[in-house]
Amino acid sequence: MKITIDNESGFCFGVVYAIQMAEEELDRSGTLYCLGDIVHNNMEVERLTKKGLKIITHEQLEQLSNCKVLIRAHGEPPSTYITALKNGIELIDASCPVVLKLQHRVGAGFEEVEKEHGQIVIYGEEGHAEINGLVGQTNGKAIIVRTEEDLAKIDFRLPIQFFSQTTKSTAGFEKMKSMLEEKILQTNGIITSDNFVSNDTLCRQVSNREPRMRKFSEQHDVIVFASGKKSSNGKALYSVCKSINPRSYFVSTPEEVEAQWFENAETAGICGATSTPMWMMEQVSKRIEELTSEKTAV
Repeated sequence: MKITIDNESGFCFGVVYAIQMAEEELDRSGTLYCLGDIVHNNMEVERLTKKGLKIITHEQLEQLSNCKVLIRAHGEPPSTYITALKNGIELIDASCPVVLKLQHRVGAGFEEVEKEHGQIVIYGEEGHAEINGLVGQTNGKAIIVRTEEDLAKIDFRLPIQFFSQTTKSTAGFEKMKSMLEEKILQTNGIITSDNFVSNDTLCRQVSNREPRMRKFSEQHDVIVFASGKKSSNGKALYSVCKSINPRSYFVSTPEEVEAQWFENAETAGICGATSTPMWMMEQVSKRIEELTSEKTAV
Protein backbone atom coordinates (compact mmCIF):
# COMPACT_ATOMS: atom_id res chain seq x y z
CA MET A 1 0.00 0.00 0.00
CA LYS A 2 1.43 3.34 -1.06
CA ILE A 3 0.35 6.01 1.45
CA THR A 4 0.65 9.73 0.73
CA ILE A 5 -0.03 12.62 3.10
CA ASP A 6 -1.12 15.81 1.34
CA ASN A 7 1.62 18.30 2.19
CA GLU A 8 -0.77 21.22 1.60
CA SER A 9 -3.27 20.06 4.21
CA GLY A 10 -3.14 21.00 7.86
CA PHE A 11 -3.23 24.16 9.91
CA CYS A 12 -3.87 27.51 8.24
CA PHE A 13 -1.82 30.48 9.45
CA GLY A 14 -4.63 31.67 11.76
CA VAL A 15 -4.68 28.39 13.66
CA VAL A 16 -0.88 28.18 13.75
CA TYR A 17 -0.78 31.68 15.28
CA ALA A 18 -3.40 30.85 17.95
CA ILE A 19 -1.71 27.61 19.01
CA GLN A 20 1.70 29.27 19.06
CA MET A 21 0.39 32.02 21.36
CA ALA A 22 -1.25 29.43 23.64
CA GLU A 23 1.89 27.31 23.88
CA GLU A 24 4.08 30.31 24.65
CA GLU A 25 1.84 31.33 27.55
CA LEU A 26 1.54 27.75 28.81
CA ASP A 27 5.33 27.41 28.78
CA ARG A 28 5.56 30.62 30.84
CA SER A 29 2.82 30.09 33.39
CA GLY A 30 1.45 26.57 32.97
CA THR A 31 -2.17 27.80 32.91
CA LEU A 32 -4.30 29.59 30.35
CA TYR A 33 -8.05 29.88 29.83
CA CYS A 34 -9.51 29.66 26.33
CA LEU A 35 -13.01 30.66 25.22
CA GLY A 36 -14.26 27.51 23.52
CA ASP A 37 -12.11 24.87 21.80
CA ILE A 38 -8.95 26.57 20.55
CA VAL A 39 -9.35 24.65 17.30
CA HIS A 40 -12.12 22.35 16.07
CA ASN A 41 -9.99 19.25 16.45
CA ASN A 42 -10.55 17.06 19.48
CA MET A 43 -7.06 15.52 19.49
CA GLU A 44 -5.27 18.89 19.37
CA VAL A 45 -7.52 20.25 22.13
CA GLU A 46 -6.70 17.21 24.26
CA ARG A 47 -2.96 17.72 23.69
CA LEU A 48 -3.08 21.36 24.81
CA THR A 49 -5.40 20.58 27.72
CA LYS A 50 -2.71 18.26 29.08
CA LYS A 51 -0.29 21.20 28.93
CA GLY A 52 -2.61 23.31 31.10
CA LEU A 53 -5.11 24.90 28.72
CA LYS A 54 -8.54 25.25 30.32
CA ILE A 55 -11.54 25.48 27.97
CA ILE A 56 -14.30 27.74 29.27
CA THR A 57 -17.70 29.02 28.17
CA HIS A 58 -18.87 32.63 28.00
CA GLU A 59 -20.89 32.03 31.17
CA GLN A 60 -17.73 30.93 32.97
CA LEU A 61 -15.88 33.99 31.65
CA GLU A 62 -18.32 36.18 33.57
CA GLN A 63 -17.13 34.54 36.82
CA LEU A 64 -13.39 34.93 36.18
CA SER A 65 -11.17 37.83 37.17
CA ASN A 66 -7.48 38.80 37.17
CA CYS A 67 -6.37 36.01 34.82
CA LYS A 68 -5.39 35.48 31.18
CA VAL A 69 -7.86 34.31 28.55
CA LEU A 70 -7.09 33.41 24.94
CA ILE A 71 -9.39 34.53 22.15
CA ARG A 72 -9.08 31.88 19.44
CA ALA A 73 -8.79 32.44 15.69
CA HIS A 74 -12.59 32.52 15.22
CA GLY A 75 -12.80 35.93 16.90
CA GLU A 76 -15.27 37.25 19.48
CA PRO A 77 -18.15 39.74 19.65
CA PRO A 78 -17.66 43.14 21.36
CA SER A 79 -19.42 41.88 24.51
CA THR A 80 -16.46 39.59 25.29
CA TYR A 81 -14.04 42.51 25.36
CA ILE A 82 -16.41 44.47 27.59
CA THR A 83 -16.61 41.56 30.06
CA ALA A 84 -12.82 41.21 30.11
CA LEU A 85 -12.36 44.92 30.83
CA LYS A 86 -14.97 44.86 33.59
CA ASN A 87 -13.41 41.79 35.27
CA GLY A 88 -9.76 42.78 34.94
CA ILE A 89 -9.04 39.91 32.54
CA GLU A 90 -6.02 40.10 30.26
CA LEU A 91 -6.97 38.92 26.78
CA ILE A 92 -4.47 37.19 24.54
CA ASP A 93 -6.12 37.97 21.22
CA ALA A 94 -5.35 35.36 18.58
CA SER A 95 -8.23 36.35 16.28
CA CYS A 96 -7.38 35.52 12.68
CA PRO A 97 -6.61 38.70 10.68
CA VAL A 98 -9.00 37.53 7.96
CA VAL A 99 -11.81 37.19 10.50
CA LEU A 100 -11.01 40.57 12.08
CA LYS A 101 -11.18 42.23 8.66
CA LEU A 102 -14.55 40.59 8.04
CA GLN A 103 -15.84 41.77 11.43
CA HIS A 104 -14.93 45.34 10.52
CA ARG A 105 -16.61 45.02 7.10
CA VAL A 106 -19.79 43.60 8.64
CA GLY A 107 -19.79 46.37 11.25
CA ALA A 108 -19.37 49.06 8.59
CA GLY A 109 -22.03 47.42 6.42
CA PHE A 110 -24.43 47.35 9.36
CA GLU A 111 -24.01 51.09 9.93
CA GLU A 112 -24.89 51.68 6.27
CA VAL A 113 -27.98 49.46 6.10
CA GLU A 114 -29.32 50.73 9.41
CA LYS A 115 -29.78 54.16 7.76
CA GLU A 116 -31.86 52.51 5.03
CA HIS A 117 -33.66 50.02 7.29
CA GLY A 118 -31.77 47.29 5.41
CA GLN A 119 -30.45 43.89 6.45
CA ILE A 120 -27.11 42.15 6.94
CA VAL A 121 -27.35 38.57 5.68
CA ILE A 122 -24.53 36.13 6.40
CA TYR A 123 -24.08 32.70 4.83
CA GLY A 124 -22.86 30.41 7.59
CA GLU A 125 -23.56 28.02 10.43
CA GLU A 126 -25.89 29.31 13.15
CA GLY A 127 -24.08 29.18 16.50
CA HIS A 128 -20.59 28.81 14.99
CA ALA A 129 -17.97 30.79 16.94
CA GLU A 130 -17.05 32.96 13.95
CA ILE A 131 -20.71 33.66 13.21
CA ASN A 132 -21.31 34.68 16.84
CA GLY A 133 -18.50 37.21 16.51
CA LEU A 134 -19.96 38.59 13.28
CA VAL A 135 -23.49 38.83 14.65
CA GLY A 136 -22.03 40.78 17.55
CA GLN A 137 -20.99 43.52 15.11
CA THR A 138 -24.67 44.06 14.26
CA ASN A 139 -26.17 44.20 17.76
CA GLY A 140 -27.55 40.72 17.13
CA LYS A 141 -29.56 41.78 14.08
CA ALA A 142 -27.70 39.88 11.31
CA ILE A 143 -29.71 37.18 9.54
CA ILE A 144 -27.90 33.84 9.22
CA VAL A 145 -28.73 31.64 6.22
CA ARG A 146 -27.50 28.18 5.32
CA THR A 147 -30.33 26.58 3.34
CA GLU A 148 -33.06 27.76 0.96
CA GLU A 149 -35.58 27.48 3.81
CA ASP A 150 -33.62 30.12 5.75
CA LEU A 151 -34.47 32.72 3.09
CA ALA A 152 -37.89 33.03 4.70
CA LYS A 153 -36.19 35.12 7.44
CA ILE A 154 -35.41 37.89 4.94
CA ASP A 155 -37.62 40.79 3.83
CA PHE A 156 -36.66 41.10 0.15
CA ARG A 157 -38.36 44.48 -0.13
CA LEU A 158 -35.50 45.96 1.92
CA PRO A 159 -31.82 46.48 0.96
CA ILE A 160 -29.46 43.56 1.64
CA GLN A 161 -25.72 43.39 2.24
CA PHE A 162 -24.55 39.80 1.88
CA PHE A 163 -21.46 38.29 3.53
CA SER A 164 -20.11 34.79 4.18
CA GLN A 165 -18.47 32.95 7.03
CA THR A 166 -14.83 32.67 5.96
CA THR A 167 -14.70 28.86 5.99
CA LYS A 168 -17.72 28.06 3.82
CA SER A 169 -17.31 26.51 0.37
CA THR A 170 -17.13 28.58 -2.80
CA ALA A 171 -19.88 26.50 -4.42
CA GLY A 172 -22.17 26.97 -1.40
CA PHE A 173 -21.59 30.72 -1.36
CA GLU A 174 -22.32 31.11 -5.07
CA LYS A 175 -25.46 28.99 -4.79
CA MET A 176 -26.77 31.09 -1.89
CA LYS A 177 -25.94 34.30 -3.75
CA SER A 178 -27.90 33.08 -6.79
CA MET A 179 -30.92 32.19 -4.64
CA LEU A 180 -30.87 35.65 -3.04
CA GLU A 181 -30.67 37.34 -6.45
CA GLU A 182 -33.58 35.27 -7.73
CA LYS A 183 -35.75 36.27 -4.75
CA ILE A 184 -34.81 39.94 -5.13
CA LEU A 185 -35.77 39.86 -8.81
CA GLN A 186 -39.09 38.19 -8.02
CA THR A 187 -39.85 40.82 -5.38
CA ASN A 188 -38.47 44.02 -6.94
CA GLY A 189 -38.11 43.21 -10.62
CA ILE A 190 -34.55 44.56 -10.64
CA ILE A 191 -31.20 44.17 -8.85
CA THR A 192 -29.13 47.29 -8.22
CA SER A 193 -26.38 48.34 -5.83
CA ASP A 194 -29.12 50.03 -3.82
CA ASN A 195 -30.97 46.82 -2.98
CA PHE A 196 -28.21 44.17 -3.07
CA VAL A 197 -24.48 44.19 -2.32
CA SER A 198 -22.66 40.85 -2.32
CA ASN A 199 -19.32 40.54 -0.52
CA ASP A 200 -17.16 37.48 -1.21
CA THR A 201 -15.56 37.10 2.23
CA LEU A 202 -14.38 33.51 1.91
CA CYS A 203 -10.88 32.80 3.21
CA ARG A 204 -8.69 31.94 0.23
CA GLN A 205 -6.59 29.62 2.40
CA VAL A 206 -9.75 27.50 2.56
CA SER A 207 -11.31 28.04 -0.86
CA ASN A 208 -7.97 27.54 -2.64
CA ARG A 209 -7.74 24.10 -1.08
CA GLU A 210 -10.85 22.89 -2.85
CA PRO A 211 -9.17 22.47 -6.28
CA ARG A 212 -6.26 20.79 -4.49
CA MET A 213 -8.65 18.36 -2.76
CA ARG A 214 -10.26 17.46 -6.10
CA LYS A 215 -6.91 16.71 -7.72
CA PHE A 216 -5.60 14.82 -4.69
CA SER A 217 -8.78 12.71 -4.50
CA GLU A 218 -8.44 11.71 -8.16
CA GLN A 219 -4.89 10.50 -7.62
CA HIS A 220 -5.63 7.83 -4.98
CA ASP A 221 -7.77 4.72 -4.72
CA VAL A 222 -8.83 5.58 -1.16
CA ILE A 223 -8.97 8.94 0.64
CA VAL A 224 -8.90 9.26 4.41
CA PHE A 225 -9.88 12.75 5.52
CA ALA A 226 -8.80 13.60 9.08
CA SER A 227 -10.63 16.37 10.90
CA GLY A 228 -12.46 17.29 14.06
CA LYS A 229 -16.20 16.65 13.86
CA LYS A 230 -16.97 20.28 14.82
CA SER A 231 -14.95 21.75 11.97
CA SER A 232 -17.10 23.58 9.42
CA ASN A 233 -14.10 23.76 7.11
CA GLY A 234 -13.53 20.03 7.54
CA LYS A 235 -17.08 19.19 6.51
CA ALA A 236 -16.79 21.40 3.42
CA LEU A 237 -13.45 19.97 2.25
CA TYR A 238 -14.47 16.39 2.97
CA SER A 239 -17.58 16.83 0.80
CA VAL A 240 -15.27 17.93 -2.03
CA CYS A 241 -13.21 14.73 -1.66
CA LYS A 242 -16.33 12.55 -1.50
CA SER A 243 -17.77 14.15 -4.64
CA ILE A 244 -14.66 13.16 -6.59
CA ASN A 245 -13.77 9.86 -4.93
CA PRO A 246 -16.62 7.73 -3.47
CA ARG A 247 -14.03 5.80 -1.45
CA SER A 248 -13.40 8.80 0.80
CA TYR A 249 -13.72 8.35 4.57
CA PHE A 250 -13.92 10.88 7.41
CA VAL A 251 -12.08 10.17 10.68
CA SER A 252 -11.60 12.24 13.81
CA THR A 253 -9.09 9.81 15.36
CA PRO A 254 -6.68 7.23 13.86
CA GLU A 255 -8.59 4.47 15.66
CA GLU A 256 -11.60 5.07 13.41
CA VAL A 257 -9.71 3.86 10.32
CA GLU A 258 -11.02 0.44 9.16
CA ALA A 259 -9.06 -2.23 7.29
CA GLN A 260 -11.92 -3.03 4.88
CA TRP A 261 -11.63 0.44 3.32
CA PHE A 262 -8.42 -0.62 1.58
CA GLU A 263 -9.59 -3.85 -0.05
CA ASN A 264 -8.43 -4.01 -3.69
CA ALA A 265 -6.66 -0.67 -3.28
CA GLU A 266 -3.04 0.13 -4.09
CA THR A 267 -2.85 3.77 -2.99
CA ALA A 268 -4.24 5.75 -0.07
CA GLY A 269 -4.22 9.52 0.31
CA ILE A 270 -4.48 11.31 3.65
CA CYS A 271 -5.62 14.92 3.85
CA GLY A 272 -7.34 17.20 6.33
CA ALA A 273 -8.88 20.51 7.30
CA THR A 274 -7.25 23.81 8.17
CA SER A 275 -7.75 22.72 11.78
CA THR A 276 -6.04 19.33 11.37
CA PRO A 277 -2.49 19.03 12.79
CA MET A 278 0.12 17.30 10.66
CA TRP A 279 0.96 14.95 13.54
CA MET A 280 -2.62 13.64 13.43
CA MET A 281 -2.36 12.84 9.72
CA GLU A 282 0.94 11.07 10.42
CA GLN A 283 -0.78 8.94 13.07
CA VAL A 284 -3.50 8.07 10.55
CA SER A 285 -0.77 7.01 8.12
CA LYS A 286 0.79 4.70 10.72
CA ARG A 287 -2.63 3.22 11.45
CA ILE A 288 -3.19 2.44 7.77
CA GLU A 289 0.27 0.86 7.57
CA GLU A 290 -0.52 -1.37 10.54
CA LEU A 291 -3.90 -2.47 9.18
CA THR A 292 -2.70 -3.19 5.66
CA SER A 293 0.43 -4.96 6.95
CA GLU A 294 -1.66 -7.19 9.21
CA LYS A 295 -3.91 -8.10 6.30
CA THR A 296 -0.91 -8.94 4.11
CA ALA A 297 0.57 -11.09 6.86
CA VAL A 298 -2.68 -13.03 7.23
